[in-house]
Amino acid sequence: MKSITINGSQREGVGKKATKALRNAGQVPCVLYGGDQNVHFSAPELAFSKLVYTPNAHTVVIAIENGETYDAVLQDIQFHPVTDRILHVDFYRLFQDKEVAMDIPVHIIGTSKGVLNGGILRRNRRKLRVKALPSNLPDFLEADITALKIGGKLYVTALEGEDYTLLHSDNTVVVQIKTARTAVVDDEDEEEEEVEGGDDAAAETQE
Repeated sequence: MKSITINGSQREGVGKKATKALRNAGQVPCVLYGGDQNVHFSAPELAFSKLVYTPNAHTVVIAIENGETYDAVLQDIQFHPVTDRILHVDFYRLFQDKEVAMDIPVHIIGTSKGVLNGGILRRNRRKLRVKALPSNLPDFLEADITALKIGGKLYVTALEGEDYTLLHSDNTVVVQIKTARTAVVDDEDEEEEEVEGGDDAAAETQE
């Protein structure tokens, strides 16, 4: 998985007054959890654009100006309710020998038979919760919809892998093809009906 580096500065104060001063200076207060002790730091708001405003999943390298670096994942982010500015960011520290849970985007591949026949593609899950060692975290999960006909569903079990665990029940639907007024019968269904009709006609002829 690709990583994004965020250069930060150690926070000297963690109170409301210090936090407000940071925000007024265009800095975002952050906390890194998961180690022996929490790390309080700040970083420019623009530093989070490639991490927050993207559908892709990334790990993070937090580089503090004192020379210390930490591998982490985004845990939580708070936005201002009116301006949508980033108010606070929480990170969770990564350790290469410990599994971590992360939301991974789902990429659709293939062309559904049902969609070609007028069905509507519905994406029930655009991201799935995955648990794995940091080195085994996938950039994305592929959902192949080629075989899906109208009314068909693709379950989370179709996206399972050996190097990670999906934290969803087996009956979780990732993608489905809904019927529509303009939809036509799938080709295979038409062929089956023609065969059945041919048998009936042959039987009537023999009688």
